Formats: sequence, C-alpha cells, structure tokens
Amino acid sequence: MSQFNITIQPTNNENIVKFVANSFLTRSQSYEFKNIDEAKPSPLAQELFHLPFVKTVYVSQNFIAIERYNIVSWEDVQDEVSEAITTYLNSGKEIVTETESDTKKVPVTVYAESTPNPNVMKFVANKALADGIFEFKNIEDAADSPLATELFSFPFVNEVFISANYVSITKYNVVEWQEVSMQLRDFITRYISEGKAVFNDAILQRKGNNEENTVSEKEDLSDFDKEIISILDEYVKPAVASDGGHIAFDSFNEDTKTVRVILQGACSGCPSSTVTLKNGIETMLKEMLQGRVQAVEAING
Repeated sequence: MSQFNITIQPTNNENIVKFVANSFLTRSQSYEFKNIDEAKPSPLAQELFHLPFVKTVYVSQNFIAIERYNIVSWEDVQDEVSEAITTYLNSGKEIVTETESDTKKVPVTVYAESTPNPNVMKFVANKALADGIFEFKNIEDAADSPLATELFSFPFVNEVFISANYVSITKYNVVEWQEVSMQLRDFITRYISEGKAVFNDAILQRKGNNEENTVSEKEDLSDFDKEIISILDEYVKPAVASDGGHIAFDSFNEDTKTVRVILQGACSGCPSSTVTLKNGIETMLKEMLQGRVQAVEAING
C-alpha cells in the first residue's frame, strides 16, 4: 500500500480548503457531513469534527474539503490539519465504513447531449466522475483511465474528454451519432453502475505534477494576464463546459494585442469555435479590457 501524501489547495471560498491526496479515497461516491452525528459513516470525518473550527467536511474522490468557522484563519491551522489527515490515512483506518448496502442507492442515469461540434457527443451522468479535466487523444494517453481505455475499444471513438459529471466523446466520420449514441450511453451507464474505476491512482500523481507546473507558470504571469484569465474563468468557462469542452489561457502578445487560448474537449476542432471566438470571446475581451486586446487565436488541445 502506497503512502498517502496531502497537498493543501485553497478554493474560491476563503472558508474552504481542500486537502488533496495522491490516491483515491472513495471511488464512486462523495459525502457531505455538517456535524459529528451526520459523520457516523466516516471515522475520519468524525475525528475532524473534534477540531472546534470545523463546520462542514466533504469527502470526495481524492480530497477532503473542510469548511471552517470564522474563529481561526486557515493560515494558522491548515498545516496541522494536513498532518492529522496524512497520519490518519497512513494508519490504514477506514475512511468511510458505510457499505453499499447501507447506503441509499441512487440509480445511475446517463443522457446524451449534442454539442456545437458535430463530431462530439456529451454523455452526462447524475454523479461526479472527475475532479478536474482529463483529455485523452488516443489509447496510449488513456493508460491510467480504465473508462477511457475501454471507450477506445469502440472503433469509431477518436478522443475522450472527462470532467465533472460528463464524458465528451469525439467520433471518427465513419459513423453517425444516431447509429452509436445509444450504444455508448448504455455502456457508460453500465460501467458507472458497476462501480468500476474511472481513473487509476497514477493519474493523480501526473495531475499533481501538472498542477505544480501550472502554479509555477502562474507566478510568471503579469497582472494583465491574470485579468484575462479571470474574465475567461468567470464568463467563458461555464458556457464552454456546458457544451462539453474546456478553454484555457495560453499567452498574451503585447505587441499584437493577441490572446491565445487552448480549446479542449468538444471545442477542439469545432467548426463553430472560430465564430464563438470572434463574435463572443474576442468581443467580450475587447470591451471589458477597453481595447487592450485586439484579437483572440485558438490552439486545439
């Protein structure tokens, strides 16, 4: 059994901090506990509630998120909490003791949703599948995702993108969606219902390394770069995610006043993405940044 390591990750809510593990804590279910009595299914959460500042505990795929009362600041206590969680996890004690038979089972449902990209279909589940964004261009990329690996066994699957509670699949032009969407929906529903792993632990290590690189890259960003990212995060990303894709800031060229963005998932290679960039994102950045941006260019992820 590998040793657990914990990374402290702030969130957009100053009262909540995520303690991210390098291994999965729960495969197919997330938990929210608002007090020590509710936390009976989780000995770890119960221990955390003995800390007087703990208001809510969330146990999810590979992290524990804690909401604090305003009697302390996270800077004063987060290292101590991280150490306590690490010690608990490495003791081998159970994180959640409630068995599937004890838990009120919610049937897994998956529905297919078209996207602006005619080659991409989004399959949306009624439960979380991923904390983060995972894109697989081929079966070699998918080595640490059993779900993506099995999806690539379908000869018409070109790319797989997994985020939040959905899987976006890019097909080859050898088939039409009406011929295969039901088959894929049934497969994904059955896969999730059987409690199979969406990812292996190794993918968390890779993701952790990527996030460390991203943090170091962010330190090199200018204040104007950060302003652009803030606008993309608040106004663009939610709409793009609803279409089964993802957009990320790449760079800003001060000489040409051009923003470069990376498109992933359904947005990558989408015929309408150029229109979206020009009529939507570019116009928004021009107006909100008062002419400091003149153009937006896309790179397919």
